[in-house]
Amino acid sequence: MFLNVHSSYSLKYGTIDIKRIVAQARALNIHQLVLTDINNSTGAMEFIRECEKQNIKIDKTEQDEGNVPYLIKPIIGIEFRLEHKLLYFGIAKNKEGMKELNDFLTWHNLNQEPLPIKAPAFKNAFIVYPFCKDKQPALASNEFVGIRSEQLNHLYTYPIKNFKDKLVVWHPVTITNKVEYRLHEYLRAVSLSTLLSMVQHGAKCTKKEIFIPEQEIKEQYNQYPFMLVNTSKLMDACNMDAYLTTEKFSKNKKTYTKTGTHGDKILLRRLAFRGLKYRYGLDNEVARQRVEKELKVIEALNYHAYFLITFDIIRFAINKCKFYHVGRGSGANSIVAYCLRITDVDPIELDLYFERFLNEKRTSPPDFDIDFSWDERIVIQQYIFDRYPKGDVAFLGTMSTFKDRAIIREIGKVLGLPKDEIDGFTDPTKERENRLNPTYTKLLYVHQLMKNMPNQRSIHAGGILISEEPITYYTALDLPPKGFPTVQWDMYEAEFIGYEKFDILSQRGIGHIREAIKIIKENIGDEVDIHDFKTFRHNPKLNAELKAGQPIGCFYIESPAMRQLLKKLTCEDYLTLVAASSIIRPGVASSGMMKMYIQSYHAPDKVEYLHPIMKEQLEDTYGVMVYQEDVIKICHHYAGLDLADADILRRAMSGKYRSKVEFDKLVQRFFDKAKELGRDEEITKEVWRQVSSFAGYSFSKAHSASFAVESYQSLYLKTYYPKEFMVAVLNNYGGFYSRWVYVHELQKTGAKVHLPCVNNSDEVVNIKGNDAYLGLIGIQGLEGKFIESIPRERRLNGLYVDLEQFVKRTQITLEQAILLIRLGALRFTGKDKKTLLWDIYTYLGHKQKKLNHAELFKTIHKTFSLPELENSEIEDAYAELELLDFPLNFSMFNLLKTNYRGDIMASDLHNHIGKTVKMVGNYVCEKTVHTIKNTKMWFGTFLDAKGDFFDTTHFPNTTPMYPFKGKGCYLILGKVVEDFNFPSIEVLKFAKLDIHMNPVAVD
Repeated sequence: MFLNVHSSYSLKYGTIDIKRIVAQARALNIHQLVLTDINNSTGAMEFIRECEKQNIKIDKTEQDEGNVPYLIKPIIGIEFRLEHKLLYFGIAKNKEGMKELNDFLTWHNLNQEPLPIKAPAFKNAFIVYPFCKDKQPALASNEFVGIRSEQLNHLYTYPIKNFKDKLVVWHPVTITNKVEYRLHEYLRAVSLSTLLSMVQHGAKCTKKEIFIPEQEIKEQYNQYPFMLVNTSKLMDACNMDAYLTTEKFSKNKKTYTKTGTHGDKILLRRLAFRGLKYRYGLDNEVARQRVEKELKVIEALNYHAYFLITFDIIRFAINKCKFYHVGRGSGANSIVAYCLRITDVDPIELDLYFERFLNEKRTSPPDFDIDFSWDERIVIQQYIFDRYPKGDVAFLGTMSTFKDRAIIREIGKVLGLPKDEIDGFTDPTKERENRLNPTYTKLLYVHQLMKNMPNQRSIHAGGILISEEPITYYTALDLPPKGFPTVQWDMYEAEFIGYEKFDILSQRGIGHIREAIKIIKENIGDEVDIHDFKTFRHNPKLNAELKAGQPIGCFYIESPAMRQLLKKLTCEDYLTLVAASSIIRPGVASSGMMKMYIQSYHAPDKVEYLHPIMKEQLEDTYGVMVYQEDVIKICHHYAGLDLADADILRRAMSGKYRSKVEFDKLVQRFFDKAKELGRDEEITKEVWRQVSSFAGYSFSKAHSASFAVESYQSLYLKTYYPKEFMVAVLNNYGGFYSRWVYVHELQKTGAKVHLPCVNNSDEVVNIKGNDAYLGLIGIQGLEGKFIESIPRERRLNGLYVDLEQFVKRTQITLEQAILLIRLGALRFTGKDKKTLLWDIYTYLGHKQKKLNHAELFKTIHKTFSLPELENSEIEDAYAELELLDFPLNFSMFNLLKTNYRGDIMASDLHNHIGKTVKMVGNYVCEKTVHTIKNTKMWFGTFLDAKGDFFDTTHFPNTTPMYPFKGKGCYLILGKVVEDFNFPSIEVLKFAKLDIHMNPVAVD
C-alpha cells in the first residue's frame, strides 16, 4: 500500500535512510513498498540490495514453524517535482520501466528543460497523479490517481464511477516520528533558503507521512475496497527480479574489439609482448613469465577490456595529443600495465606484487589512476565521451553530507540568528562558553539529527564509468557545471552495483614538466626525453640536489615536511625517495613508523628482526612495514598464506572488508598456516601484532614509486634547466607555496626577473635568454580581456611606440591603464609613473570616446611641461604588494623600520645546536596541528635575509593563541634543536616587525 516512500536521498526533504526504511517495513510486516525519491534514483539499487540482504536474515525457525516471514518485495520509481511542486510519481514495472523513468529524468536534466505537467507515455512504468477534487484528468492505461485518506471526503462530489479502476491508495512516507517532522521542517527551510517560520505548508510533508501497519490503511479505506484492490494489483504487476542476482557481475563494457572476448584476449597478449620487448628486451625470462602469469589472471577475471580501454586512452594521449601522463596507484603493480605504458613503474625492479592490484579472490574491483596536466585532462575526458556510445559513459557522482560547522551555520540562518552570533557558535575556542547558551543547546540537538545526512550531489574528482548497457538501467544522470553526464550515486555504490571506474585525474606537477620541456626547446633548443627515467635516476648531480633537500617547485617533495624528511634521511637515491613518499603520509608519521624508519635507516646494524623471514623480506625497509606490499609479503612468506588471501587480509585490516566472520577466518588461517610451517607461537603473535598495527597505515609501494618517478623528473629539469623549470612552475600556478616564493626561486637561478611590461610580457611568464618577464595574468585587478588583447595586439602589429598609441590600439579604460602605470608596465615610454598618470588623464580623464585603430592623419597634441614629480622605492614596493601580492625588487626585509637581520642566518644553524638565538624571518607558510590534549601548536617556514629556508616549531605553552599575523617579517627568539641532523627553532618568543608606511597613504 506504500506507493510513495521517500528516503533521505530526497535531499533536504526525506529523513529516513534506506536501511531504516527496510527495517521499519519489516517490523510492521509490510510485504511490498515503492521507493520514489524526489527527482533522483540515487537509492534505488541500494534499496533493492538492502531488501534482499534483510530478507536473507529471516530466522530459519520462523519458516520451519510455518510463520509468515517478513519478506519485502522492493519496487522502485521516481517522484517528479517542478520547483518543489509535486507533478506525479512514476513506478517501474520492471528493469525496463526503471530505465524509462531514468531516461525521462535524464533528458530533462541534460537538456536543462523543465519537467512537463503531463507525464509522457511509458510502456513499462505506471504514473500516479495526486488527487485534485476540481480536476478530472484524462488518464492513459498506465496512469492512476492517488488519494490520501484525509481526501476521501471529497469523493462525495467526485465522479467515482468514471475513475473506479484508476483510484489508488496514496500514503506517502517521509519521516519516522514527530521529532523527524521537526527535522524535516529544518531541512525544508535550508532547501528554500528561508526562515523556519516562513516555510509554507505546501512545501512540507504532513505529520501523517509515516509507516503504519497495512491493516490500519485498510481500515481507513474500508468504504472504498476497490482502491485497495487497485493498489495491490499495481504493486503485484511490478517485478525487480532482473536486478537481483546471486552473483555480482561487472557492469563495465565487456569487450573492446569487434570480435569480442576472444579478440580482446589476442590483442592484449600481442600488445603486452610488444611492450615487453620495449621495456625489457627479448631475453628477460623473469619478465616474460610475469607477463604470462598476469595474463592468466586477467583472462580468468575477464578483465581484458578494462586494460585495453585504458591502453586506448593512453595511446590517444601519447600519439595524438603528445600529452604526458602518470599512471599511479595499485595499477603500477602490474607488469602488463607497465608494458602497455599505462605506468612507468617497473614492478620487477621494485618487487611489486600483481595480487595487490588484481587476484581471483578480490571482491572489489581495482582501477587505474591516470594523471594528466590540469589543463589537458578535459581533452582526454572529451575523447572518452566521444569514443563510446552516448548513454554508456558518465562521470561518477559524489554525495556530500551535512558537516559539523556547516550544520550550525545552516540552522542558525533558518532560525534568523545574526551572523556574529552564528560565528561565535562555530568558534571552537568558545565551545565551553557556548554550551551554557540555550540557543546553542537547541542548535546542537538539531545538529545531531542532521549530521551526516545527504546534503547535495556533486561530481567525482575524475572517475568515469564506461558501461556495457545503458547506465540509465541503474540511475538517472545529472548535468553538473562540467557539462558531462554524471550518475546520481558515488564510487561506493558503483562498486556495489559492479562498476570499475576509470580515474582520469589531474595535477599541476605534470603541467610543470610538460611546459618546462616546451620552454627548454624554445629558449635553449634542447630536446629532453623526460621518460628516460632509468638513465637519470642514477645521475650523481641529481641525487646531490635531492640530498640537499631544497627541491622547491618539484612535485610531492617541495613541502616543508618533505624537505625536512629528505634531509633527515640524507636521501640520495630513488628507492629511499620511494620510501620517503610513503612514510610522509599523516597516518604513518603519527603512528611512529616514520621515526622508527629514520632511526633504523641511520643504524641498520642495530635493527633486531623477529625472525629470519622478517629480515629476508623487510631488510630494504629496516624491518618496518612501510608499504602495503610489505604486509602482503609477511602474510605470504612468514605465515604461508597465498598472495590472494594475503591481499584480502591486508585490505581487511585497512577497513576495506565488510564481513567480520570472513575476516576472523582469515586471521585464524594466518595462525594455522604459520603453525604448519613450524613457526614459534609467541613469535607469530608478535608478527601478527606488527602486521595488524602497520596494515592500517601502510601505503601502496606502487603509488609511492609513481610519485617518486615524477619527483625525479621534476628534479632533473630543475637541476639542469632551473630557469626554464621555475618559469613553468609559475605558469602552472605554482604548487605548495605562494607565488612569490617561486619568483624568489627563479631569481636564485640567476635569471633577471622583470616586472610586467606591455612591450615584453605575455599573458604568462616568458623567458628569453636570461631575462624573464612576469605575465599580465598575475596583475591583481587587470581584466581578462586586456590580459589577452595587449600581447595579442603587440604580436600582430608590432611594439607599442608611446602612451597615446597604446591607448588607441588597446582601447584600454582609465582604471585599467592606471593599474599598468602604477606597476611600471608602461615604462617603455621612458617616462616616470607620476608623469604617465598625469598624461593618461589627458587621453582618458574625460568621458571616453571610441577610438578607431586606423587613422588617416595623426592628431598632434600640445605638450605641457610638468613640475618634477618624486618617486620612491617604498612607494613602488607598496604598489607591487597591492598589484602582484609581493614586491619584486624591494624585499620585505627592506621595508622593515629596523636594519637588524638576526644574529645568525639559516646556513649557520647547525653550529648553534642547543643555543638560544635571535633570527629574523620572512613568513612563507604555517601548519596548525592539534596535540593529544586538544591544544594547538604550529610549524612555521621562513626565509632569512639571504633567501635561505628555515623552520620553526611553536608549542602551546610558549605561543599565543594566534601567533601568525600574515605576510611580513618576524623577530624570532628560540632554541636551536636538531633531529637527525636537521636543525630547526623551538620558538620561545615571536613577534611581527614594523614596516615603513606607504608614503602615499601617509600623505
